[in-house]
Amino acid sequence: MTEPGFWNNQEKAQAITAELRQLNANVKPLKQLVSGADDLSVLLEFVDAYGAPETLQEVRDALVALEPQLEAAELKAMLGEPEDVCGVYLQVQAGEGGTDAADWAHMLLRMYLRWAERRGFEVEEIDLSPGEEAGIRNATIAIRGEYAFGYLKGEEGNHRLIRISPFDAAARRQTSFAAVDVTPELGDNIDIDVDFDDPKVIREDVFRSSGAGGQKVNKTSSAIRLTHLPTGVVVQCQNERSQHKNRALAEKMLKAKLYQIEKDKRDQEVAAKRGTKSRIGFGGETIRHYVLNPEQYVKDARSGCKHGNPNAVLDGELDSFIEAYMRWTMGKE
Repeated sequence: MTEPGFWNNQEKAQAITAELRQLNANVKPLKQLVSGADDLSVLLEFVDAYGAPETLQEVRDALVALEPQLEAAELKAMLGEPEDVCGVYLQVQAGEGGTDAADWAHMLLRMYLRWAERRGFEVEEIDLSPGEEAGIRNATIAIRGEYAFGYLKGEEGNHRLIRISPFDAAARRQTSFAAVDVTPELGDNIDIDVDFDDPKVIREDVFRSSGAGGQKVNKTSSAIRLTHLPTGVVVQCQNERSQHKNRALAEKMLKAKLYQIEKDKRDQEVAAKRGTKSRIGFGGETIRHYVLNPEQYVKDARSGCKHGNPNAVLDGELDSFIEAYMRWTMGKE
């Protein structure tokens, strides 16, 4: 970084500084733990030598201070996959249930936006299709921050809401579903080959943006939808005013999705060869229940983590569920 001309190539320079921040974020807490362990060792020597009650209390205080640091380092160590450090493409799609499902999808989207805001992560809206009366039918956002994908990869699956429907004149209980899909934002360095010019591989649809837009956003056919015909994977982007930019971003998203599909397949094959059952909680099953009536709680169907304040969870307090899922995947529940 001290070499002359380091900042001449802005993209490369930013990648290197980002790598430096990531390395420092990993090394600094470990150095603090090592230093704390050394201090604790000295205190224990004093206790052995003199048995002073006040020194014993210092040992207890040091242990209390080190415990959360150790737990944080342990959780970070669980994010060991190369893509865990990346940003994430997060898609929310309303399930069956009409307006209630569309409203529920919008509530979920807001929950992830609030979670990202609490962590100081950058968010970009890529695609959004509003519901007919309220809420959204589907939306895709990019959340950029260190380990964003690692933290959110356990959110993939169906989310179930039970509440008194605000759209039902009879005030009946309604069950709504929304699906969440997460994909790592891998950038340009993806080791997967896709021929975007082959019509037998990629179908491209061009359409007008459906957002509020203004200034050409929804006045020209700039939105892009790409379908990978061999797998049926579909991505679309309509946030940019330029059709070229929308296509470039859609291609990145599609390659990232195909990469993740291949990786999940390899992981399952390795687990099968070893005779072990994969504990990856991805897929179409309901992974979390949000109950607002008659009781009030949120419960994860995999880890068993339960929170008694659903309003706080829907306002972005997801860390307890994220940590519980990570420990569940490691068999440490």
